[in-house]
Amino acid sequence: MDIKFTNRLSYKQARLTVLVGFILGTLLSLIQIGIDYASEDASINREMQALLQISHNPAARIAYNIDSELAQELTGGLLQSPAITRAWLIDNNDTVLADVQRPREESSYRLISDFLFGESRQFQDPLFLGHMPDEYLGTLYLEVDTFAFGGRFLKRAEVTLLNGFIRSLILTGILLALFYFMLTKPLVRVISALANRDSRQPEQSKLSFPPGHEHDEIGVLVKVANQQFVSMATEIQQRRNAENRLTEYLNELEDIVSARTLELKASNTRLSQSNQELEDARRRALDMAQARAAFLANMSHEIRTPLNGLLGMIALSLDSPLNAEQRQQLSIAHDSGKVLVELLNDILDLSKFDAGQLELERIPFDLGALVEDTANLLSQNAAPSVELTCLIDPQFPAMVLGDPTRVRQIVSNLLSNALKFTRFGRVDVRLRTYSGGVRLDVCDTGIGIPHEAQVRIFQPFIQAGAGITRQYGGTGLGLALTNNLCEAMHGRLSISSQAGFGSQFSAELPLPCHSPAVPAERLRGSVAALSNAGSGLAELLHTLLPGWGLDYRRYDHPDELRDAHPDLLITDDLDNLFALRPQIQAPILLVTAYGNFLPGEQAVHLAPLQQQARPLARNALYQTLRRTLHGSDSINSNAHQGALHSQRRAHILLVEDNPVNQLVAKGMLAKLGCDVSIAAHGAEALDQLERTPFDLVLMDCNMPVMDGYEASRRIRQSGHWPNLPIVALTANAMPEERERCRAAGMNDYLAKPFRREELLGLIDHWVPLTTS
Repeated sequence: MDIKFTNRLSYKQARLTVLVGFILGTLLSLIQIGIDYASEDASINREMQALLQISHNPAARIAYNIDSELAQELTGGLLQSPAITRAWLIDNNDTVLADVQRPREESSYRLISDFLFGESRQFQDPLFLGHMPDEYLGTLYLEVDTFAFGGRFLKRAEVTLLNGFIRSLILTGILLALFYFMLTKPLVRVISALANRDSRQPEQSKLSFPPGHEHDEIGVLVKVANQQFVSMATEIQQRRNAENRLTEYLNELEDIVSARTLELKASNTRLSQSNQELEDARRRALDMAQARAAFLANMSHEIRTPLNGLLGMIALSLDSPLNAEQRQQLSIAHDSGKVLVELLNDILDLSKFDAGQLELERIPFDLGALVEDTANLLSQNAAPSVELTCLIDPQFPAMVLGDPTRVRQIVSNLLSNALKFTRFGRVDVRLRTYSGGVRLDVCDTGIGIPHEAQVRIFQPFIQAGAGITRQYGGTGLGLALTNNLCEAMHGRLSISSQAGFGSQFSAELPLPCHSPAVPAERLRGSVAALSNAGSGLAELLHTLLPGWGLDYRRYDHPDELRDAHPDLLITDDLDNLFALRPQIQAPILLVTAYGNFLPGEQAVHLAPLQQQARPLARNALYQTLRRTLHGSDSINSNAHQGALHSQRRAHILLVEDNPVNQLVAKGMLAKLGCDVSIAAHGAEALDQLERTPFDLVLMDCNMPVMDGYEASRRIRQSGHWPNLPIVALTANAMPEERERCRAAGMNDYLAKPFRREELLGLIDHWVPLTTS
């Protein structure tokens, strides 16, 4: 078997050895050359200094005598040195006594020599006589061409490298020959012997050892190969015996398979019976799930109906004249009822998750306005010393796609949680986009959550500590439900908190953009703010006002406003508010906590004054600035809302069988400026529609004589009222109830118990403003 020369071990070993030797030889040669270079470089200076010492006394006498002829002979003699290309002698008056030079030698090695030693060097020797060492007589200058030394050095270096290369070639030939006769040739003999063997006849004679290699690695290789041949012969014989036994086992296996086939038939019969039992168990489980869903629906209806009456009556009573003690008692009862409603909603939502019945909408909605509305509704829960702020990215989309109801639950739960555990400082709701959707951050300066408790707060009925429920209340359902809602939307809820330093809950929701942000019409004017630099109001104004085209400046103290003449002053500083008049003539916008407006007699002293409660909504702030800066009348926000209510003279048909709920809904609608007619069931509602035109129908679903579903279907089928909005009022909060109402022809859905704000939102949506 022929092996290519470059593949032989002798070549590879020789190549490796020579390579190592060549590298080492080259390194040694380079080291020798380096030493020679340093010696040669030093010899230039040494030889020139010696030459200057020899010429010192004659040159000094020549300079002393000012003998130009002798100076010429001296410098000419120095020029006889092959390294010197110029020599000149000057006296102590800088008069040149002699200056001789010759051209430098040219060579192909000069570039290398100039690089190593420099192109030339200059030496000088100050001249003086031995008996007058302090009297300067002149200077002898020498200019040296370093090539005389560098050429000599380069020739030696060339010889050194050439010798090393020749030694490497000789070593390569010797090693190739040695490795071939000592390694390659005996291995080739062994390979040839192995190649000529017949693998089907392992009992052939053993391989012979190459002469002189009985005890080295090649001999061991031959010995191992002979042992393998013996093992192969034994293994072949064993395989032949095994084949004979396998044939016998196959015959026995056929008999066993026949017996197993009969057993499998019996097992299949038993399996069919088990499958039937499992199917029966599945049906029973489905029946139980349906029964549980029906129970939840009935429980929701039975609890929500009296709750609606209870909360509605309390809300109406709070609007009537009451003394302080009565108002406090009714407020506590109203807040307790709202907690009961939230608990009922959380339990029902968790039940929907467990039953897999939660359905998500995908419709366009204004998430920024939703966050501001939710924060506005919850602002009454904030402690007086807590500043609630909505910070929405100015470039946030106008509309996103998703389920507004479930997103509102997420915002409400996170914000309620932050307000509950924060007694001082700030609560910020931040909204911005990221590459995959929107990010909602709720940051507070409350009690914080220890690290060891953060891993379990998303579990139902679990809070951070045993004392949390006693001190702050709550059931531990809000965060669990919020986490489930985020996961259902394929989002993520995360927490960053430290005990005693507040918390930040971040919800990342993949809600795609439906409509991009619409730039607001630019305003004109200057606005000053009197607020702390670390306040939420300062951050909000700094974010929004410059983008609206306003000249905005913030001040820390009223004294800084003496030379300022803004068109509007915005402040949340009640302590220094009265010191601003008459120093500031511009209108003032006071931002206060919920329910903390200045009374009328105090507001008169500060006129023109407008008041808005925290958190400031973008649109409300923009409209206030536009009215104030562009010359419209400054309208007090409370009066403005009253004007809107006075304009909303909608005629509404309330179809409700429960007398308490009739009183509640009628009282709320009356305070919203609506005329209300009442029908006790669906048939009566159809009769009233035939006689009187209505702007909106509020339809209860479960009533005697004719329920709301049937009444809505008949209204749609008649064709007399094709555009009449019908809103379902139902105590059933299960998701299938909404679909059932839509299938019956209703336009919208409102679950009991409802708040006046929710009712107002429905009227704003379905009934346009009128001037009647």
